[in-house]
Amino acid sequence: MAKLKIKKDDHVKVVAGRERGKTGKVLQVIGEKNHILVEGINKVTRNVKPQGDRPGGRVEKEASLHISNVVLFNIEEDRRVKVGWRVEDGKRVRFDKKTGAVVD
Repeated sequence: MAKLKIKKDDHVKVVAGRERGKTGKVLQVIGEKNHILVEGINKVTRNVKPQGDRPGGRVEKEASLHISNVVLFNIEEDRRVKVGWRVEDGKRVRFDKKTGAVVD
């Protein structure tokens, strides 16, 4: 499996699908399926049965997106970021291909 260039707490922009153009923060990376959960993006409604103290009803939650449908996004510069890998001080780090700055 290839190393994913998007990590938890990164900001991403959706480039494909019905949520195209929206940005959000990555909540979870599901590496086995190459999917991610993005805060406030791809909301679905589920019906839940009551259990213990929790009442039943309809619950809205985020569904996963395929990682190919999002790109890393720089909020300060308001632009997409192409990411590369390089080794610095014996550690593998992500860097912005346009500016050369370390993303982590």
